[in-house]
Amino acid sequence: MDDIFTQCREGNAVAVRLWLDNTENDLNQGDDHGFSPLHWACREGRSNVVDMLIMRGARINVMNRGDDTPLHLAASHGHRDIVGKLIQCKADTNAANEHGNTPLHYACFWGQDQVAEDLVTNGAQVSICNKYGETPLDKAKPHLRELLGEKAEKLGQNMAKIPFKDTFWKGTTRTRPRNGTLNKQAGVDYKQLSLVAKINETNLERYLRTGRWQGNEIVVKVFKDILPSQRAAHARGCQSPPAPHPIIITHWMPYGSLYNVLHEGTNFVVDQTQAVKFALDIACGMAFLHTLEPMIPRHYLNSKSVMIDEDMTARISMSDVKFSFQCPGRMYSPAWVAPEALQKKPEDINRRSSDMWSFAILLWELVTREVPFADLSNMEIGMKIALEGLRPTIPPGISPHICKLMKICMNEDPAKRPKFDMIVPILDKMQQNFLEAGIMSETTALRTSISLQTGPSLKSGHIVGILRKPKDS
Repeated sequence: MDDIFTQCREGNAVAVRLWLDNTENDLNQGDDHGFSPLHWACREGRSNVVDMLIMRGARINVMNRGDDTPLHLAASHGHRDIVGKLIQCKADTNAANEHGNTPLHYACFWGQDQVAEDLVTNGAQVSICNKYGETPLDKAKPHLRELLGEKAEKLGQNMAKIPFKDTFWKGTTRTRPRNGTLNKQAGVDYKQLSLVAKINETNLERYLRTGRWQGNEIVVKVFKDILPSQRAAHARGCQSPPAPHPIIITHWMPYGSLYNVLHEGTNFVVDQTQAVKFALDIACGMAFLHTLEPMIPRHYLNSKSVMIDEDMTARISMSDVKFSFQCPGRMYSPAWVAPEALQKKPEDINRRSSDMWSFAILLWELVTREVPFADLSNMEIGMKIALEGLRPTIPPGISPHICKLMKICMNEDPAKRPKFDMIVPILDKMQQNFLEAGIMSETTALRTSISLQTGPSLKSGHIVGILRKPKDS
């Protein structure tokens, strides 16, 4: 069977979907030239494959070895619909490749007039110089040069030339495809790990160290003083021996968990648009998890189990599902747990419905930027939710459409809560409205929100395999 890059290049949607359904596969890996699956799908104009990859969590601004983003490739080949999709998903319209060319440079050079207009309308600068001092207007034919110049002036762009600036060593602006080998290893030689520094240690006597392996930035989770019977094999674990203790490794995610981003003083500001984007990512991931039979045991959704990738995509962490030393039956984050899950045995509850309650609490957390029931201990929270009807209070000033969605997802009757594949289209429309208008359109939102009588439309998967940030271990 051809590899994923060939399938994306040829637009084989069935094969791509099957490949994506295998959670061991990393859709952000690169081929020998650093092209990700999204690069190839955008280059060849495979719109349905692009939709699938984006929904599953493909990095929008990933760069190949020549620093081209998917937007560069879609623009140069004139795939206007794909350019629009990428822009909606916050593609950088002014990303420069190794030659300093932006997507607009390519659209102008190849005579993709409509694409060039769309790029300028969405913030592409007509005066950015490449390495050779050429602007997109210098690359355009006379009629397009005049048209874009007039449009840029009307939009208030500064028409003075912007000199080329090499940002290669800035570090934060470049997102490379991952090396696929990290996801394919059944066991890793401990001696190959270059460990740098301990980050954190918990009362369960496990600690983490940053490091590198085969050029990848990683986090290492080390388990000490565990019973031999607990030394379960793990898909990405180091075998012991030669490791002194069982360990698991994963890609480093610099933003850590959603809890870190919202509550622990990171520099990233989660505005209303980004909050809806995070909610959509999480809903897509949960929609995928809910297609699995049997369901994954001991997985509880909360902001500490949602990790934020470097391109600000929210991904559901499975770090403590397959390889966990938490006490069975104990609720570690009861603030996010449904009342019935605190009152009944696990086998007596509907897991899918209780996950929807947890999502509602997470949505409340996203829009309020507060920790639910922060003034109470975990024991008090669990007891009051289960026995005294403790519920979060929705403050004034929150979007009424988000409030309505939150209340439906938090219905006291588990049977009346929606499924994740039903709310994904609602959140997707909310996100589009934010991206297009800057604020939610009241009329459009009313037409599209909370219409839960329609049939399900499954879109899946923002999932990560294992641990992403030490503070949440």
